[in-house]
Amino acid sequence: MIQTIQIAPPDDWHLHLRDGEALEHVVAATALNFRRAIVMPNLKPPVTTVEQAIAYKGRIHAAVEKACASGTYSPEQQAVMAKFEPLMVLYLTGATSPSEIEKAALSGVVKAVKLYPAGATTNSDAGVSDLLGQCGEVLKAMEVCGLPLLVHGEVTDPNVDVFDREAAFVDSVMKPLRKQFPNLRVVFEHITTKQAVDFVTEHSARDSQGRLLLAATITPQHLLYNRNAIFKGGLQPHWYCLPVLKREVHRQALLKAATSGLPQFFLGTDSAPHAKHLKEMSCGCAGCYSAPYAMPMYAEAFEQMGALEDSRLFEQFCSLNGPAFYGLPVNEGIYELKREPMEIPERLPFVTDSGIVPLRAGETLDWTVTRLS
Repeated sequence: MIQTIQIAPPDDWHLHLRDGEALEHVVAATALNFRRAIVMPNLKPPVTTVEQAIAYKGRIHAAVEKACASGTYSPEQQAVMAKFEPLMVLYLTGATSPSEIEKAALSGVVKAVKLYPAGATTNSDAGVSDLLGQCGEVLKAMEVCGLPLLVHGEVTDPNVDVFDREAAFVDSVMKPLRKQFPNLRVVFEHITTKQAVDFVTEHSARDSQGRLLLAATITPQHLLYNRNAIFKGGLQPHWYCLPVLKREVHRQALLKAATSGLPQFFLGTDSAPHAKHLKEMSCGCAGCYSAPYAMPMYAEAFEQMGALEDSRLFEQFCSLNGPAFYGLPVNEGIYELKREPMEIPERLPFVTDSGIVPLRAGETLDWTVTRLS
């Protein structure tokens, strides 16, 4: 049985950092574990322009610097945190212009544009209700520029069961999108279903530069748990995220995809911090906070599939496939996990006295991060 895993430092290709004081509470957890992160733009107000993205990136760097100066972290940890690079994303709206897309592609700061179907998830009210009808010219500009579209893949039709909304999105949006814009680069974010896995696997074409045209991110919670976790021992609000956890058949499909070695699947935590009282209220927020403990969770998922003995599969998913898709170099250094128990606290500090409850609070993980460089 393998006892130590060493891989190139990983990246998080789907992350929520929030802003202001909330950002300051959570950014260190990511900076300690991931060298880069695609940062979601669904703030209030959303990040819709290059100027706003540059300003937000500055606030993230300032929050990392503040954490480094806090006296909380060792010099070695501060050195790791200082290397963290946020990769910025624009929020797609009906008012997004082709000229803004061209500006984003030339900026060197904006790496993608995010589609939130209006009303699909947290802070998605400014999103798009008819992607192909509203955004055809923008999508064409993205296709020409090579700027990826990151897709929250759920329909919002109230007549579609919440557990079927991703599968319905594949048929109603993804298939027409691929047909109308065959060279648009797309990341199907935080996939949760066998239908999404099959679609991504079957549409693995590359463009004239050899780049994949379609990829997908997968979260730790969707790899490790099915929808029973939401209801175990009563309603469990800290397991509620969007898209919601699905049936076991879908979890198994995700596990097979993540451990397959296929280049179109890579790590994206979708770590989404919400204060404890906002998760536990009558209309609780959607999102699981996993950033501090995501890598041991991913290792656990790979071990379930017997895919850790050859750590190259784990490294592909965590550290290699994402950079290849985005055209970025693999991170230098070593990220090490050892088979040592690590207990997740019941609560972590956050912007309110209620704190934040991390995913799997109070549980003991099998793996501990022991080296970052």
